[in-house]
Amino acid sequence: MRPVVLALPLIVCAVSPALAQSAEENALIRRVFAELQPISIRENVEYCGYVGFSADGRLIASRATRGDEGSCLADDPRDIEVITASYHTHGAYSPDYYNEVPSGDDMEGDEEEGIDGWVATPGGRLWHIDTEDMVTYQVCGIGCLPSDPRFVRGDMGQIDQSYRYRDLVRLLDQ
Repeated sequence: MRPVVLALPLIVCAVSPALAQSAEENALIRRVFAELQPISIRENVEYCGYVGFSADGRLIASRATRGDEGSCLADDPRDIEVITASYHTHGAYSPDYYNEVPSGDDMEGDEEEGIDGWVATPGGRLWHIDTEDMVTYQVCGIGCLPSDPRFVRGDMGQIDQSYRYRDLVRLLDQ
């Protein structure tokens, strides 16, 4: 299959790196996930990449890297000079995984890289990971991004609007 829709980078506008996690970044990541989510769900694999600034100051997303069912390691971006965040999908819905929230590993990986993160879930939620405060919060809830038609609302119980890292790890260890 030829992943035509993965022909990123997408360009939103010229902004300064100080505006990372801005309205422009939010709009860019929604466009990226609008393209990636259907593919990720259909193939039941994660896709990942980076968001940042090109040499001429444009906010862009890197070309997506295909992972596997439970992980993804993004290729080094060619066109991004300053990386501000990672992004990745969580694949298809499965009752065997708590994939409606970012994982502790998701948060730890972004923290190790010194960047924030964006996560799209099978239910169509969009999460932002703030590694400075080690908190993740829902930018938008169920169905705000393309979602898996097999997704079962409430399967994970109540999903809070935000989680501190330690609380998320505790939730996922239950």
